[in-house]
Amino acid sequence: MTDTITLTGLVATEPKHLTTGEGLPITSFRLASTLRHFDRKNGVWVDTGTNWYTVSAFRRLAMGAAASISKGDRVIVTGRLRLRDWKTADKAGMSIEVDAEALGHDLNWGTASYMRTMSSSDGTVPSPEDPAASPDAEPAPESPDDAPASAATERPADAEETEREASQTPF
Repeated sequence: MTDTITLTGLVATEPKHLTTGEGLPITSFRLASTLRHFDRKNGVWVDTGTNWYTVSAFRRLAMGAAASISKGDRVIVTGRLRLRDWKTADKAGMSIEVDAEALGHDLNWGTASYMRTMSSSDGTVPSPEDPAASPDAEPAPESPDDAPASAATERPADAEETEREASQTPF
């Protein structure tokens, strides 16, 4: 059985990004989720404890998290919950891990700017600084034979706009 959980909290460690030998991108970080309640008698918010989670993101989500999430950010995470017992020579405990399915900034605490990225054929996500990553950028010809011979052979601008809009549909 898979348990799905949604958490809000602070990114407590700098996200670590790596790519396995098989080419699987992984980004992970520790998430601190502090439970709070309002003390009506004293009129203040009271912290009642912090839960700690290890969050791991894979594939495209890992690439987006590595480029977007930093230590100290307030985030919302939805994913599959895993509880793991561990034991060393002198200690034993349980780690709580979340395999993230969705991850983003918590807009209750600030604002964010979203930039959609299009994946390339090799599965990588282009950098926002890469001019070829722009939706307005023309794809580079793969060989000199693929390059347009003249402006007369190019598609009309409205056909390019329609194609660009179709490629940005979330489905």
